[in-house]
Amino acid sequence: MKITRIICGLLTSAVLIAGQVSAISAGASDSIAHDPSRDVQTEGVGNPFNYGDRNTPANASIEEIRAINHEMTTQEVKYALYKEIDEHWDLLKVRLGQPDREKVYALFLGIGTRESTLGSGQFGADLETAYSQGFAESSAHAYGTLQTAVTAFANAGHDYMPEDNVPEMYQYDLTKENFYDAIISNHMGIRKILHFVEIAINNDGLTGYQVVRGALKGHNTGWVTYTPENEGYYKDYPDEIIALAAWYYEEGHLYDNQFTWTNAEAANKYRQGNPWDWWGGVEPSMAEITSGPPEPVEGDVNADGTFNVADVVAMQGFILNMNSLADWSVGDLDGSDDITVLDLALMRQLLVKQGLV
Repeated sequence: MKITRIICGLLTSAVLIAGQVSAISAGASDSIAHDPSRDVQTEGVGNPFNYGDRNTPANASIEEIRAINHEMTTQEVKYALYKEIDEHWDLLKVRLGQPDREKVYALFLGIGTRESTLGSGQFGADLETAYSQGFAESSAHAYGTLQTAVTAFANAGHDYMPEDNVPEMYQYDLTKENFYDAIISNHMGIRKILHFVEIAINNDGLTGYQVVRGALKGHNTGWVTYTPENEGYYKDYPDEIIALAAWYYEEGHLYDNQFTWTNAEAANKYRQGNPWDWWGGVEPSMAEITSGPPEPVEGDVNADGTFNVADVVAMQGFILNMNSLADWSVGDLDGSDDITVLDLALMRQLLVKQGLV
């Protein structure tokens, strides 16, 4: 069975020493933790490390919680992110406009790299910043892989902007037990990105990749509004994130213990031109999320809800090993449980039959 391409094989950047190698291994096995026969695009990676709604026992002390997070390998840190992405996939693929689940994995690895270098092989998911004023006394006080700020939580106090515009995801109260749990931190970090996606679409009228670009700006600054005079900022933060994401995706480091960091030479080629080109011409949406997945459309291998010439192009690219398919199963037109040139020929016939060419 030929399924969607399975790609197998930070300390913030400010404290990393210039001239270090651009990517290293954080020990442990680089083998894929999930079952490689899974169709990741439709099923996700599963939950190979058996993560729950919390990463730690509910009655654990803060010291115990942080110690558990501290011992996570880079691979475990990655899969802890994927667990939350998979659980909210129906929401994420609409809000981000991205049907390729592995690209979304890569996006959040890019965020994790820009914010925390995925544990740097030294502290797992246990990274805390901007806490000098005391717990929750600074809006920049953040924790975890995505450096989720206290402002993401409910009942955070002060005059923080409420982040109550993502009803599809539970909003945890701000307690130390919640704040310092790696899984809850990931959940709330993803929710925070979607908080800014809603603002980017409904308040600022952004479209296309600029929605995600603006949401990343919001994640870092609190403000989504596009500021063309500040292109240097975009290059340093959202555009750097998407270049780092491309490194994980294109270089095959989604599932192993490899990581990189901000401004690493390894990602230089992904910074050239428009670094968002690989993300695709997607359109984020605030459309209502249905209770279940939509019925698959025959031939709709890019999973955008319609069958057209773009699906034929995607199928041809897959056969030439140039790209993955969001849903290979609807392209198996001859029922052989495999994708071949015969399916491509049948797909072209289907275009003609439906009057699409």
